[in-house]
Amino acid sequence: MTGRGPRAVLVALLGFGAGAGDLAAQDPNCDDRAVLGAVVLDESGAVPVPNATVIVRWTDTERVRRPVREDVGSGGRLVLCAPRDARQATLWAEFGDASSEEAVVVIVAGASHEVELTLRSGPVRTGRLIGEVWDALTDDPVVAAAVSVPGRMEVAETNRRGRFVLSGVPVGMQELAVRHLGYAPLSHMVEISRGLTTEVDIGLVPDPVEMEPLVATALRLRRLEVKGFYERKYWGELAGTGTFYTADDVDRRRPVLISHMIADESGIRLECGLRRTTCRLVNTRLSSGFTPDACPLSYYVDGMPARGAALDEFVKPVEIAGIEVYKGLASGPAEFPASRCGIIVVWTK
Repeated sequence: MTGRGPRAVLVALLGFGAGAGDLAAQDPNCDDRAVLGAVVLDESGAVPVPNATVIVRWTDTERVRRPVREDVGSGGRLVLCAPRDARQATLWAEFGDASSEEAVVVIVAGASHEVELTLRSGPVRTGRLIGEVWDALTDDPVVAAAVSVPGRMEVAETNRRGRFVLSGVPVGMQELAVRHLGYAPLSHMVEISRGLTTEVDIGLVPDPVEMEPLVATALRLRRLEVKGFYERKYWGELAGTGTFYTADDVDRRRPVLISHMIADESGIRLECGLRRTTCRLVNTRLSSGFTPDACPLSYYVDGMPARGAALDEFVKPVEIAGIEVYKGLASGPAEFPASRCGIIVVWTK
């Protein structure tokens, strides 16, 4: 669930048209696969923005694929080869605190698609809804359910995993309507916060079973969205490559020191010196006691490496917004250099 700050949805199917010649010139030899090109522009829509980051999610594929995060070149352009099984892509651009509208592109095999992503940095008057619709009896995803906010033209349809996205939703209390043939219709009030994403977990009840629909909501922190925490959490938990804690998790556990909470994770141990003045978290699968050969995990705080001190000396539990734990060399995300012993990434509020 899927960081970030896209503020509206733009549905696009663009073939060779304006700018297609530039895209063809940058074709990375995709053979018979589709070519997806994006150009990032400033708020005027006229000036390319170099070094912006484009995030691409292949949202309709036969197997789970991690999102692509790539920086554009000096001309503000990025060209990618779409996976052979991709039928749809969702993408947006970020640069500093600015982000573009979200674009949803239908992928056609062998075709070239180009999207303009215009950065917006003005006041945010909308929020974003993402969520999952599932069968309250079987826990199976409900495909092709219609999700909407009455009074707005946009209607989102859940994909094969039951997931949907509604962007550009006005702030305040909004009525969320979910409809699917064979299920009891659901209407639920959801509070939309300015510039933030609200997650909604919806259990639809098949007709004519008599039971109440199930709805759970959670508000995402804007800073963690921009830093990609929720995106890594979604894909890391799906693929089993990481463990993630939010501020709510820390509040429920109420640890005296954050290292105590992380040390409860399987495969991690807190090791201290004889006087217990220096403690560190180590990978027990690669360590054997408090010796020079022990394998301590590396720390990052707000994206910066934390060296020369224990993790507890950098942050207190009450200051933490999110934690990412990666135990292996290959499990860590590309945003942080790989470590043989694993890494811990802490984000503060």
